[in-house]
Amino acid sequence: MIRTSQLTTRPGAGLMLRVLRTTRLAVAVCLCFAPLAAAQSTSSASGSTTADLAQQGNPLEGVAAQILELRMALDGMREQLAASHNESEELRQELRTVRDQLESLRRPSGQAGRPPAAEPPARDQLDALVEEQELLRAKVEDLEQSKVESGSKYHVRLSGLALLNVVSTKGAVDSLDLPTTAEPRLPGESGGTFSAGLRQSLLRLEAFGPTFGGARTSGGLTFDFFGGFPKTSEGANSPLVRLRTATFTLDWKNTSITAGQEVPFFSPRSPTSLASTAHPALSSAGNMWVWTPQIHVEHRIALPNDSTMMVQWGILDSFTEELPADEYNRTATAGERIRIPAQAIRVGWQRARNERVVALGAGAYHSKQDWGFGRTVDAWAATTDWDVPLGRWFALSGELYRGRAIGGLGAGASASVMFDGPATEPDSSLQPVDTAGGWSQLKFKPASRLELNAAFGRDNPFRTRLGRVLAARLGRVLGVASEDEPTVNRNASGFLNVIYQARSNLLFSVEYRRLWTTGLDDATRTADHVSFSTGIAF
Repeated sequence: MIRTSQLTTRPGAGLMLRVLRTTRLAVAVCLCFAPLAAAQSTSSASGSTTADLAQQGNPLEGVAAQILELRMALDGMREQLAASHNESEELRQELRTVRDQLESLRRPSGQAGRPPAAEPPARDQLDALVEEQELLRAKVEDLEQSKVESGSKYHVRLSGLALLNVVSTKGAVDSLDLPTTAEPRLPGESGGTFSAGLRQSLLRLEAFGPTFGGARTSGGLTFDFFGGFPKTSEGANSPLVRLRTATFTLDWKNTSITAGQEVPFFSPRSPTSLASTAHPALSSAGNMWVWTPQIHVEHRIALPNDSTMMVQWGILDSFTEELPADEYNRTATAGERIRIPAQAIRVGWQRARNERVVALGAGAYHSKQDWGFGRTVDAWAATTDWDVPLGRWFALSGELYRGRAIGGLGAGASASVMFDGPATEPDSSLQPVDTAGGWSQLKFKPASRLELNAAFGRDNPFRTRLGRVLAARLGRVLGVASEDEPTVNRNASGFLNVIYQARSNLLFSVEYRRLWTTGLDDATRTADHVSFSTGIAF
């Protein structure tokens, strides 16, 4: 029988021992690698939590960023597992070679008829290596189940948020689960409501394509279930799917081109709220947000002290807040009949400071509108926005605007223009609505998983007393108002909320909201809204 001491004196035996040690080390690394990679990705995700909330104004963006990091880590894990598979195959081949060499060494020494002493340990090592390889293959197959296949060879990612909103209101509102205005209380109403629903849940598809002209290509679609209700007995809990955003981007090192439907690029910020995901918080109360078809170019210029300046320019569809005239066929609005797209520009500056970002921006918007019979309007807006950290725990963000005939951008509950008679009659004169407004939010974030937000916004049209009286008496704003239901003049809203991120993809929130709506008759109506929201991102 050949002992270990004898093997070390034979040619090639030392090589076998080194290979066996290397094999054991490789197996240990393979066993430890997967949990370490998973722990690192989980730690990275939980540490980032809601880092982008202040800038993006939505907790979902922070969760989506964390999930992206986790999935990138899993992709890296798959690649390294594949590499370990190749290394294991090489080690197995080397082990077979060493075994063959040992067999040839044993025969001349008269040991051919005896079972070699070193063979059982070598076989044990080989069996263990095969077992570990099968385990690694099973782990890779489990990871592969999370991939989304597409019709192309390029990577596609599915994500979203299953969100439950439980709400209670006091007073009359336009929409009980996500109100924007306080309404007059009708006879026989209870003066309050309680409901629950999931129609603010989100679905997102993202695609990552090849390079084109040196630019990375990507795109995405976002849907929710805020598209209305079918007229059936269970219609309240069977909401219809709605397209929110759809974009395609070419991204170079310092320049990007984006085409699709998204928030107006000259008004990029929104307050933070989990209770308002179907549209950004403070909609119709100072927040210009309406998802608009557009094409814009962004160029980034690096400045000293970790600063960056961004210049954006683009064209947009000119919306005017007119309701669609047909359920299936699209007809032109006043902004589209002019045959000239809206244009906008924004200049922004930001600087990273102590792992936080200070950001400022200013923008301008212009479009023309044709209301028929030679009645044209120049619509315009000037904006400024900010996101400024205040110490370690606080941040202040917001936006201000001044404009004319911008009802289609979603900042106010009033229309772009008003008439002193029926809009369909050529003798009716037109008055563009001048307005000013904005919003501001104070964020307090004492921990990485907890934040408190307080925000207030207001849209305040500049209407003369004569204009208000004429509009109320004739009941004509875009030809839809009536004398007994006056059109909104001013609208304001404020909220307080707490958002807790229990895990990287598990969210809880409680929010209180107050609405103040003033009609053309100068009567102010109020309403209170309380919501509890919980959701899980995937």
